[in-house]
Amino acid sequence: MQRCGTVAVVDLSGKVVVITGGARGLGAAAAQAVVDGGGRVLITDVLEAEGAETAAKLGEAARFVRHDVTSESDWQAALEYALAEFGRLDGLVNNAGISTGQFLEQESVEHFRQVVEINLVGVFIGMKTAIPLLRTNGGGSIVNISSAAGLTGLALTAGYGASKWGVRGLSKIGAVELAESRIRVNSVHPGMTLTPMTAPVGIRSGEGNYPGAPMGRVGSPEEIAAAVAFLLSDAAGYMTGAELAVDGGWTAGLTVKYLTGQ
Repeated sequence: MQRCGTVAVVDLSGKVVVITGGARGLGAAAAQAVVDGGGRVLITDVLEAEGAETAAKLGEAARFVRHDVTSESDWQAALEYALAEFGRLDGLVNNAGISTGQFLEQESVEHFRQVVEINLVGVFIGMKTAIPLLRTNGGGSIVNISSAAGLTGLALTAGYGASKWGVRGLSKIGAVELAESRIRVNSVHPGMTLTPMTAPVGIRSGEGNYPGAPMGRVGSPEEIAAAVAFLLSDAAGYMTGAELAVDGGWTAGLTVKYLTGQ
C-alpha cells in the first residue's frame, strides 16, 4: 500500500467498480481511491451536475450515469452501461443513502419508508443485479456502506439506524450465499464523517471537535474511502462477511473524558 498525499493508495489495477452516490462526499472519495489505485469507475447518483463534474475531474478512467437506486430498471441500465464502457465488473460499492434525525415517535411512516427504500432496498436491488455479472467475471467484491449506527442503538435515527442494521444483515447473508462464487461481501461502518450530508449538523473537522469518539475528531471521506478500497482489492481476498468499523473508536466504548467529565 502506498500513500498519495493523505490518502492511502490500494492496488486496484484493471478493476472496474460501480459506486452509487458517488457525486460527492464519501462516494466521490471512494471513486478517487479506485482511480488512484489504477482502476476504472462508474459513478452513479441522482445529482447529475455534481456527478458529471466529479467524473470529469477523474478523467478517462471514470464515467457518470444518473441512477435512482430504488429503480430496478435504473440498476440494470447502469450496470449495462458499465459493461459497455469498460467491458467487465469487478466491484460494487453500495454507498447511496440519506440520513434522518427524528425521535421514533415523531418519525412519519412515509419518511421511514423512504429512508429504508433508499438505504436498504436500494442495496438489495444493487446486489441482486450485480451478482450475475460478478459471477460471470469469476467473482468480485461488494462493499456495502452501513454506519456506526448499524452497530449500536443511536437516538434520533429511527429510519436511518434501522436501514443500516439491515444493510449489515444483508451483507452477512450475501457473504454466506456467494462465497462459492468467489464474490466477497463486506460492510463498512463509518462513524461521524464530515461530508455534505453531515455538514448541516454543524460538525467540524480537527482535533478535539468530536469528544464523543476516543480519537476526539470526526473522520474524513478519504479515511473511509481507504477502507473501501482495501475491501475491493485482492489484499482483502480472505475477508467476507466482515464488519469494518471506521469510526475513531466511537463504537468501542465511552471515553475517559466522558466518564470523568474532565
